[in-house]
Amino acid sequence: MTRIYIILLALTGWLMTAGAQEGALKLSAVQAERIFLEQNLLLLAERMNVEAAEAAVVQAGLWDNPELSVGDINFWQEGEPRQFSVELSQMISTGGKRGRLVGREKVSREIALLDFEIVLLEMKAALRETVYEMAYLQSCRQALELSEQSLRRLIEACRKQLASGNISGPELLRLESALLELASMKNGSHTAFREQQRKLRSLLNLKPNVDVVVDEPDTVKTAELPPAEELLQMALEGRPDLKQAYRQRLYHEKSLAYERAMRLPDLNLRATYDRYGGVWRDFAGVGISFDLPLPNRNQGNIRAAAAAVNRSDYLLRNRENMLRNEVDEALANYSQASAFYAMVSNNELFGELDAMLEVYARRLLSKDIGMPEYIDFLYSYKTNKEIMFSARKQLLQAREQLRLAVGSDI
Repeated sequence: MTRIYIILLALTGWLMTAGAQEGALKLSAVQAERIFLEQNLLLLAERMNVEAAEAAVVQAGLWDNPELSVGDINFWQEGEPRQFSVELSQMISTGGKRGRLVGREKVSREIALLDFEIVLLEMKAALRETVYEMAYLQSCRQALELSEQSLRRLIEACRKQLASGNISGPELLRLESALLELASMKNGSHTAFREQQRKLRSLLNLKPNVDVVVDEPDTVKTAELPPAEELLQMALEGRPDLKQAYRQRLYHEKSLAYERAMRLPDLNLRATYDRYGGVWRDFAGVGISFDLPLPNRNQGNIRAAAAAVNRSDYLLRNRENMLRNEVDEALANYSQASAFYAMVSNNELFGELDAMLEVYARRLLSKDIGMPEYIDFLYSYKTNKEIMFSARKQLLQAREQLRLAVGSDI
């Protein structure tokens, strides 16, 4: 485990150094997740709650400190012997209170661990979705740049033909308008990309001057999922929020047991030594004291703890119901996104779009097609490219939502 930790730290350091030298940090989704696990400040802060819960368990098991008191010292008496008394007392907890309190704090520690798991699961999902969104925007920008480059070459060629009358001024103006529209779309894409970059830098705890670029494959491998019933069972057994709901109910049950134990009074044992304080020169004695549980038998706290148990049971049942619906919705969305992605990726037309871009430009110059037909293809090219990239992003994000619903990497 130590060796793996050292390797991860070395990899993180190498990536950060390489990014600083080249002005950009190129990361895959796996590499980004490794850095996230090591450097995310919110995740590191959440771990402190676990340590605090561990400390609470230790504190609950400690005995109360004994009390030592010295009194009855006669400062006005001249010479020896002087009068004084010493008393040592120790409170003894009854009814198994300390053990019950330790048991309750152990459950609280488990809840803190599950809190950390929930935060980790949700933040990993946010990280992955940010990476997928960045990959989508990067691909869209590349398609827009390719369209812009092709259109610029076409405009340059058309300007040369304008003098010879092979192309009219309004037609050239139409092309330049299309180029301006492409530039506007690129500007919006850059703004959206910078927003996602900011989110990713925050998740990875990177400095603002680090330019992050994600490296994602063009295609996504789709694996066959387990049956819906098996996925639901995985969620019921593995979702940390459902486990936490069970632990919350257990915590309140232990609180109820502790409050019931509080009905029994604690004992206070005393050992006393008194010198010249009475008829004897030296007096040593022991004593015991305890509260009389007559008007106050902790009734209010017991009733409140019992109500908390009932409330936690309702919340647990509500969480189970929400979980079932979340798994059903996530599975339906993933199946739909997977079918759409398969249809898009198997369409040969989408793979020929880049080549067709230059073909249509040459056909326009040779008058094989008219300006409206070329402009229609240009818009069709942008639309279909966006459909391709969007289908990939939707599939990846739908898979991530299914992972979040099930509570594990499936």
